[in-house]
Amino acid sequence: MTTINKEEIQKFSKLADEWWDANGKFKPLHLFNPVRLKYIVKKCTYHFKLDGIKDRPLSGIKILDIGCGGGLISEPLSRLGADVTGIDASFKNIEIAKIHSKKSGLKIKYLHTSPEQKKINEKFDVILNLEVVEHVKNLDLFLKSASDLLKTKGIMFVATINRTFESYIKAILGAEYLLRWLPIGTHDWQKFLKPEEMKGKLTKLNFGEIELDGLKFNVLSNSWSLSSDCSVNYIIVAKKN
Repeated sequence: MTTINKEEIQKFSKLADEWWDANGKFKPLHLFNPVRLKYIVKKCTYHFKLDGIKDRPLSGIKILDIGCGGGLISEPLSRLGADVTGIDASFKNIEIAKIHSKKSGLKIKYLHTSPEQKKINEKFDVILNLEVVEHVKNLDLFLKSASDLLKTKGIMFVATINRTFESYIKAILGAEYLLRWLPIGTHDWQKFLKPEEMKGKLTKLNFGEIELDGLKFNVLSNSWSLSSDCSVNYIIVAKKN
């Protein structure tokens, strides 16, 4: 069994050369990075009771970034002191990530694999599933395989898009067809999950202390911020019991 959706992988492989172009096809993720990075650091600092080393607050924390793409979140986390491993089902994405991290002088382990392939023989304090669950096949297998790679008492982040009328208008019609932030066909509204659906899947996998926050884009400031509004984008952090 596999979680790899070949059509989805081909979409992102075709765009792989643009990962680090802040004004290219991945501009939305570059704009997204500051708020999700701040959120991850805050939650990790609280959960693991980190002492808050100023420049490297995540020192000693092992993070697995699933669906890492070109490394947009892996690299800043590495700079903040985390021991980062990034995996992606697209070989081209991994090659781009390796080249860029080498140029940046960062020690990040990148692997061309998916969580269910059992190629990773270690467990992690933190697992990131950021903007990836809506692109996989067999979501239950994906989440179970990701959970198996997480230490007991570790935390998992899941960031995705809600399945609402508003998300169809904003994330698909707006972002893909009107504003052309993303290539048409990037998302399939039917694959979006409501927060309660995602919470239910995590609860079945023995996760507790599940926290939910919304993420909202401000057109005027051209920036993202945390919000109580989960109608479009949301992020969940859950502790493995």
